Amino acid sequence: MRNIDHIYIDGAFVKPHGTERFPLVNPTTEEVIGHVVLADKEDTQRAIAAAKSALPAFSRTSKAQRVAMLERLHAAVISRAEELRDATIEEYGGPVSRSAWVSQYAAQAFLDAARTLQTYEFERREGSATVVMEPVGVSVLITPWNSNAGSICSKLAMAIAAGCTTVIKPSEMSAIQTQIVAEAFHAADLPAGVINILNGRGDVVGTELSTNPDVARISFTGSTGTGKIIARQALDTMKRVSLALGGKSPTILLDDADFEKAVPAALNIAFQNNGQACIAGSRLLVPHQRLAQVVELAKAAVAGMKVGDPADPATTIGPMANRNQFDRVQAYIGRGLEQGATLVAGGEGRPRGLNRGYFVKPTVFANVSNDMTIAQEEIFGPVLSIITYRDDDDAVAIANDSDFGLHAYVFSSDNLHAQEVARRLEAGRVAINGMQHDPLAPFGGYKQSGVGREFGLFGLESFLEAKTVMTA
Repeated sequence: MRNIDHIYIDGAFVKPHGTERFPLVNPTTEEVIGHVVLADKEDTQRAIAAAKSALPAFSRTSKAQRVAMLERLHAAVISRAEELRDATIEEYGGPVSRSAWVSQYAAQAFLDAARTLQTYEFERREGSATVVMEPVGVSVLITPWNSNAGSICSKLAMAIAAGCTTVIKPSEMSAIQTQIVAEAFHAADLPAGVINILNGRGDVVGTELSTNPDVARISFTGSTGTGKIIARQALDTMKRVSLALGGKSPTILLDDADFEKAVPAALNIAFQNNGQACIAGSRLLVPHQRLAQVVELAKAAVAGMKVGDPADPATTIGPMANRNQFDRVQAYIGRGLEQGATLVAGGEGRPRGLNRGYFVKPTVFANVSNDMTIAQEEIFGPVLSIITYRDDDDAVAIANDSDFGLHAYVFSSDNLHAQEVARRLEAGRVAINGMQHDPLAPFGGYKQSGVGREFGLFGLESFLEAKTVMTA
């Protein structure tokens, strides 16, 4: 039983003023594995004050000094990679292959930021003026439970590169993972107050972070609903806000795709991270005349997926992260059946043989119309909707008929054809014939999938303000 009873403020682990104890539950067994004491408003104000105090000196550090800090952070996190992997499996239910990748990705974020920083020019000439890019100020980083360490590290890396001090609020459901990351950050020996970390509820800690006038910037990843609340709260003090929000990403199989390869790949894209991924391709768009073939291929692909213990290397899909998420996904599956979609695989209830744990059957629906609830709302679980289209124009229209626009996928044997369709999609990222990731390319969404971009040059500049200096 783990008892996490401290927070990280001003370079030290300290007892919080808050007293609420939040249970940590293993989603595979439904057993309580620990508790975390949550920070309150007073703790939040202390963390903001520490970041504000550290800002003047840290904002004046050199590029070389910050690169060295990023390299130390990388070394510190990578040294805890196995421990972080195991915590992700236990606390979140991430399959071991995914959990191992995430722990490496978290550490790599610091080297990617260092690479971006090394070539970045903080002064440039624009016309007759000099433009100086300066740190925006105290920055709040709010991260989700489905990608805890990766989100913390990728956001922090760019804030450090820019010269901003930070207050980090991860999900309280990820406290074990957060503790490992916090200990690694402490070992990297950055100046006190540059990194502050609070476990706490959104309506308490999050509200104070979103409204406190000493906070200049908020970088949030999470649901669209919560993002809207943060944006409203931040408005009165004109905080710089970036929001990486939900998605309902389309995967388009063009008629010239290799369907034997593309359909299993599309299932993996839809069910990545147990289906709890904002970039999951949860709408599969296929030519009307190829539907029967796609259905048979999808059945076969799902039949080959193992749902179960995330520590087992053979497992493809682990449990949902918590009871609320399990209930949410079950409700959406029921809604799909009620609205007349054809069940191809999966369905309601737990998979056979799994009587405990928040396990969901990987579920595929066919004959889905794009106006159905399961095609329009983010389910955040292993549920895929197959939608047919007539031609390329119809496919693009269906793909773009969504409140979201985070990610999209296109499969084709003709790269030019795929590129043509990709450029017509309203999405912040489009991957062709796979599930690629480039940590230096911008990430973010159109429409209600968010505001702003992360990673690389765009991510660095989101933590900077442009000052124009002109002389007579």
